[in-house]
Amino acid sequence: MRKVSKALLLGGIAVAVASCSHKEQTPVLTKSGLNPEKFKTEVAGKPTGLYTLTNANGMEVCVTNFGGRIVSIMVPDKDGNFRDVVLGFDSIQAYLPENNQTDFGASIGRYANRINQGKITIDGEEIQLPKNNFGHCLHGGPTGWQYQVYSAEQPNDSVLHLTIVSPDGDNNFPGEVTATVTYTLTSDNAIDIAYQATTDAPTVINMTNHTYFNLNGDPSQPITDNILTVNADTYTPVDSTFMTTGEIVTVAGTPMDFRAGKAIGEEITNFEFEQLKNGNGYDHNWVLNTAGNDSLVAATLVAPSTGIKLEVLTDEPGIQVYTGNFLDGTVTGKGGKVYGQRAAVCLETQHYPDSPNKPEWPSVELRPGETYTSHCVFRFSTAE
Repeated sequence: MRKVSKALLLGGIAVAVASCSHKEQTPVLTKSGLNPEKFKTEVAGKPTGLYTLTNANGMEVCVTNFGGRIVSIMVPDKDGNFRDVVLGFDSIQAYLPENNQTDFGASIGRYANRINQGKITIDGEEIQLPKNNFGHCLHGGPTGWQYQVYSAEQPNDSVLHLTIVSPDGDNNFPGEVTATVTYTLTSDNAIDIAYQATTDAPTVINMTNHTYFNLNGDPSQPITDNILTVNADTYTPVDSTFMTTGEIVTVAGTPMDFRAGKAIGEEITNFEFEQLKNGNGYDHNWVLNTAGNDSLVAATLVAPSTGIKLEVLTDEPGIQVYTGNFLDGTVTGKGGKVYGQRAAVCLETQHYPDSPNKPEWPSVELRPGETYTSHCVFRFSTAE
């Protein structure tokens, strides 16, 4: 019988242990190529992570609880190849405001879009909110919920509950608000987003999702050839500071008419039309014909190159279409890809901008004893 020296035996064990240890340290990447370990840290003492939703069709949605952000969406194209169709970053560090001031994929609160000069009046009391965009309050202020950590609970592979408790005085908004965002990946390749919120004092609220879609699956290809349809006869024009004027005007005979569907880039640089000049492209709220019926399609986006189709359904009265006008190639996203102008389009379901100062528009006030709700569905398929 051959004798094995103790040193050789121990050496072999050490090599085996080292080998196993190495295997255990090899990161398990998501379908979109994300490393969940790069999303684990603490922000303001609260833990962050990456949560993956899947369905039986192979679709995958990755969400981080930092800002309630959608980081990636993998959907099949017309050839059955899966593509990541949203902009985002590879790590939580890149999402931190000191590194990138972006809203990529975020659950926006307390108030999506702009409030004129940051002023609201509740029960006769004027409240000054922070001004962080052309003299207005945008997306809840400089430390809105997109830069805060939601607590997360994932009961199964297809559902994620995110909760945030916003204290009284958060960006000077009144009332302690408890809000939840529930992401559900359905069997028919839809991302169902349900919002709820309550307050202990009168306040205003208007939540949305700020995902940047590129259905080409390649952000080096701008979305100007994507075909956009918006189910709206009217929109709310803006001034040169992107603030709504208070008017609701027809889209007929203007570049704002997407009722029949057309390429986003067909008229986007027609700056002789004042609204496109003011917005540096499309950055406007459309008044939806769906009248709160979330079984009707509010907007549709199709990429001719991939055949990927996105339908948006909502019970909100409006939708903000933003065509990535201020992306300028200075931001590098997932996979080291540079995000240039119009690399994506946002379809933000919402109440109209500056509704707190326009009492004739649908109300955004929330009072104790009431529950705010909002519903949005992003449904994916391939165009016939």
